[in-house]
Amino acid sequence: MEFKKNDTVTLYIEDMGHDGEGIGKADGYTLFVKDTVIGDKVEAKIMKMKKNYGYARLMKVLEPSKDRVQPRCPAARACGGCQLQFLSYEKQLEFKKNKVKGNLERIGGFENICIEQVIGMEEPWRYRNKAQFPVGKNKDGEIITGFYAGRTHSIISNKNCYLGTEVNEQILEEVLVYMKENHIEPYDEVSGTGLVRHVLIRCGFKTGEIMVCLVLNGDALPKAEKLTARLQEIPGMTSITFNVNKKRNNVILGDKIVKLWGQDYISDYIGEVQYRISPLSFYQVNPVQTEKLYNTALEYAGLTGKEIVWDLYCGIGTISLFLAQKAKQVYGVEIVPAAIADAKKNAERNGIANAEFYVGKAEDVLPKKYEEEGVSADVIVVDPPRKGCDEALLETMLKMNPERIVYVSCDSATLARDLKRLCAEKYEVKRVAVCDMFPQGVHVETVVLLSQQKPDDTIEIDLDLDELDATSAELKATYQEIKDYVLKEFGLKVSSLYISQVKRKCGIEVGENYNLPKSENARVPQCPKEKEEAIKAALKYFAMI
Repeated sequence: MEFKKNDTVTLYIEDMGHDGEGIGKADGYTLFVKDTVIGDKVEAKIMKMKKNYGYARLMKVLEPSKDRVQPRCPAARACGGCQLQFLSYEKQLEFKKNKVKGNLERIGGFENICIEQVIGMEEPWRYRNKAQFPVGKNKDGEIITGFYAGRTHSIISNKNCYLGTEVNEQILEEVLVYMKENHIEPYDEVSGTGLVRHVLIRCGFKTGEIMVCLVLNGDALPKAEKLTARLQEIPGMTSITFNVNKKRNNVILGDKIVKLWGQDYISDYIGEVQYRISPLSFYQVNPVQTEKLYNTALEYAGLTGKEIVWDLYCGIGTISLFLAQKAKQVYGVEIVPAAIADAKKNAERNGIANAEFYVGKAEDVLPKKYEEEGVSADVIVVDPPRKGCDEALLETMLKMNPERIVYVSCDSATLARDLKRLCAEKYEVKRVAVCDMFPQGVHVETVVLLSQQKPDDTIEIDLDLDELDATSAELKATYQEIKDYVLKEFGLKVSSLYISQVKRKCGIEVGENYNLPKSENARVPQCPKEKEEAIKAALKYFAMI
């Protein structure tokens, strides 16, 4: 049956894509449907079609999956920020584990990867210490704040995001009342007019300190004292500032910060380390999981107090200062000057003298330091942005030859690509952990330990001589791989004897004594036709015939 745009179809959701959308088939045609989960039977409307797949909108859940849950947020579908809010948390963790494992296998080419732990949250709500709310007007001309609908710049009105802290709603209400009473206009992207673009809120989970920063399309905030008076009444209020951004682009923050009241920063702790956080600072948004993530990275680094460690993409020194507690010396590299300034102050504030920081691109700083100064490293820790590590950086890491590399990644696809490069020569994956930093969303953090492959390393293995084929190394697939393929694709179990019989028929040499009968008169079973065809298909798949 041929489909066209706006057709309504009934689908059974049998898989989920990397962005959390359900995947179903209508007469063999694959459709991606947002807000559905594996096991749902749904009615969906086709919105966009390509040759081999298309996109559809969920119209009705006909039969809900056993893993479907009622979303806590009433704006979940319209907002689109929580792609997995319809899926039980247990299954969210399973989805993320499979996502990481799939990328490591498919992109990295790794086999038998063992993810030793998936670190979830006991309470996967209200975990974000930072929120950025755009400000605009609705169709009735009322000033609103909320979040952009997926892939648009239309604001979904919402003051109570269930991922953020409860105080956000009170702060936003005060800002909106102030704007309405004092006739302060929100920014209009189309005309470039209006003043208030965003409201940035940050909270220290352990200190209780709160920061409010208004992003302005201008150099001043009229009657600012009226707003600060309102906000000061909120317990924990520590910093009230505004940020100047008059550029007509999608970047939220400009470079200039003006203090209106209190400090121009707040403080918070990860473990025993205190950090100073400004409006421009990068700081992990989930402090509860960040402590677990960094403890895992610290464990993988295996520090004894004698090591020289390089921490690349160090931000405000969050991981660096964690590592410095156990290392001889830590060097951090970050491209943002303000972040390095914060990192130095954070080291001083915590009395940490064995951490030094450099401003610049990691792919520029480390190669230069290595080539010109001959710096060394026992351990290298990288925590790059989603695009992963630059090739020049990977090359220098290989030249520096550290004993261990700890790779912290927010994108398992680029992680897999970089690990493939590092493991092509001298490293191997030793440990992998997944940490759920973003419950209800599709993103996930991964920590990987790489250790050197030493020439004198030995392992003990047991060989069943009956299963050993002297030519199998040249023929691209083992007997077990062929068995697994046939079982997966045809649902048939085949023996090594049947595989060897089919190999011989296809002209492939097998061991001379392979699976001969135990006694001279024993009857040798012959491979059934159905299984023979399945084995031939496997041999073709592995390019053996």
